[in-house]
Amino acid sequence: MKETVLSIGGRNCRAVTVNTAIVGSGAAGYNAALRLREYGVEDVAIFTEGVKMGTSRNTGSDKQTYYKLNLCGDFADSPRAMAEDLFRGKCVDGDIAYAEAALSVPCFIHLAQLGVPFPVNRYGEYVGYKTDHDPRARATSAGPLTSKLMTEYLEKAVAKEQIPTLDGYMVISIIKKDDTAVGMLCLDVNKAASDADRFVLVRAKNIVFATGGPAGIYADTVYPCGHSGSSGVAFEAGVGGRNLTEWQFGLASTSPRWNVSGTYMQVLPRFVSVDPDGTEHEFLTEYFPTAAECLSMVFKKGYEWPFDCRKVLGGSSIIDLLVYRERVLRGRRVYLDFRTNPYGMDDLPYGELQTEAREYLEKAGACFGTPIERLMHMNAPAVELYRSKGVDITKEMLEIALCAQHNNGGLDIDMWWQTNVPHLFAAGEVAGSHGVYRPGGSALNAGQAGSMRAAQYIARHGTGDPLPEEDFMGAAADTLAYHAHLADAMLSDQDTVTEMLRRVTARMTECGGALRNPQAIRAALAQTAADFAAFADTVRISSPAGLRQAYRLRDILISQQMYLTAMLDYAAHGGKSRGSAMYTAVAGNCPAGLDDTFRFALDDGALDASVQILSFTKDGCIPTWRDVRPLPEGGGFFENVWREYRESGNVY
Repeated sequence: MKETVLSIGGRNCRAVTVNTAIVGSGAAGYNAALRLREYGVEDVAIFTEGVKMGTSRNTGSDKQTYYKLNLCGDFADSPRAMAEDLFRGKCVDGDIAYAEAALSVPCFIHLAQLGVPFPVNRYGEYVGYKTDHDPRARATSAGPLTSKLMTEYLEKAVAKEQIPTLDGYMVISIIKKDDTAVGMLCLDVNKAASDADRFVLVRAKNIVFATGGPAGIYADTVYPCGHSGSSGVAFEAGVGGRNLTEWQFGLASTSPRWNVSGTYMQVLPRFVSVDPDGTEHEFLTEYFPTAAECLSMVFKKGYEWPFDCRKVLGGSSIIDLLVYRERVLRGRRVYLDFRTNPYGMDDLPYGELQTEAREYLEKAGACFGTPIERLMHMNAPAVELYRSKGVDITKEMLEIALCAQHNNGGLDIDMWWQTNVPHLFAAGEVAGSHGVYRPGGSALNAGQAGSMRAAQYIARHGTGDPLPEEDFMGAAADTLAYHAHLADAMLSDQDTVTEMLRRVTARMTECGGALRNPQAIRAALAQTAADFAAFADTVRISSPAGLRQAYRLRDILISQQMYLTAMLDYAAHGGKSRGSAMYTAVAGNCPAGLDDTFRFALDDGALDASVQILSFTKDGCIPTWRDVRPLPEGGGFFENVWREYRESGNVY
């Protein structure tokens, strides 16, 4: 890595030259850096808006899962079998599914050898359990903070390798020449006050984008506060967006942001909504005809945590919709109360619960007391987790919402995780490797497998020097001039960013969240496009420190246009409710007791084998469709594979 100062268009700008620039300091980004060093690429650097930020480091769940090939007991398993299960998730490319399956074991063992404490039995087997959409008990866990542990151990290994990490660098633009990525422009958030130093150019042969999902586009989100994503930067550079319609939503607390899955639901808390005037409503009891039915659905919500359209009629996902109705449509705040039982009962009707709920609570010895007493009995660390984050659920209610949790779609990639822009790769959640459904924990594996694949390809095909300095300066001139002018234009004695962020993210939650009405999406898209078109004229910050939030808003507006267009185009192609997205329909089913706002028709599978791709252009977002790439055969005759491996490493 080399640092210089370049003079471009009469403006001096700091510049960094490196073979491979990795954007993001989460588990995928750190793994990309380590793998590149392992494969002989020495000139590597990590650029991050904040080392301690990001979802990998700051999130978890009741038992955060890592999904891999089964490695214990007498389960018959193979990469082909795992690939078939991933491919079955709908709208998934077969070559990507196969690569994630084949690399799941080496990626998992790599983490274990770095020190991530995945449990083994006394014989050394990595024990597993079944997770959602998982037929072979492939799941494992290092506890509620698995991804945090992964990130920390990978970070230690990166430090040991002395790989440079440049902290406080926010990527705001990808620089291209002849449609190939040749570098990027960063905002130095620590030097934003200095007109001369606020921007940094990065000249690179390769870029690995590992910035996580576009968390910032929603108001109700369980992503950590320090994570908003940078997908808009990639979209603006011409990278295609793929399967953008497919999100995962679920109930989560809003402060702190944390999934309320598992035992948080299985202890049967009281659901309460509160009007602006302070009036309380125990709204689940108003909906369900009996206490037993209500409590059984709440219990099931614990292990059926993601909102799923297939579980609305007569299933636990009706609870998600009821929370959405209270919070978004009725304007009430929604809480879980662990201090008192639902229905005001001293003793709950445990014997009347559905069999699975009754038997579970009986085996756990938890048919007594209040929700908090049951939680302390079954999972005391769950109480301490919130206490460590400043919330004592033994004394106060916990505010919740139906939140965006994970984007199954993302940037369009090939089987080496390279985007349609040559030399620009994507790994982790920012990459759209999943379809409609995915096994729980497969995202953690996908980030490790994808960053490994990208590193393999770069080591074979991306070595050498970046674009010559003179040519790079020519390619970067317009980008640098535009953003220097934009930053100057935004500085004023006002601040419009905070209110705009609140307004545009609330709009996205209402129109493009778990509940989607095509007419409302069309109106939201028009408003979002207008906000972006007027960005330079309307966005104002009162000090240079606000540049960070202003560029975050800009990225969000680009991403929202892509995602809203994807949803509208999906509906126009006859797409119906699937996964974690419910599209309202004139003809369809409506849950009993709800109005036509919640009428929907379940997906008929017509688009299961299709992938939607969007392109961001000056004329708007352009959608196209293609067939999924089929599942390859895999395997091969050993002598032929060995010969090809000696010749090319089978990286092509």
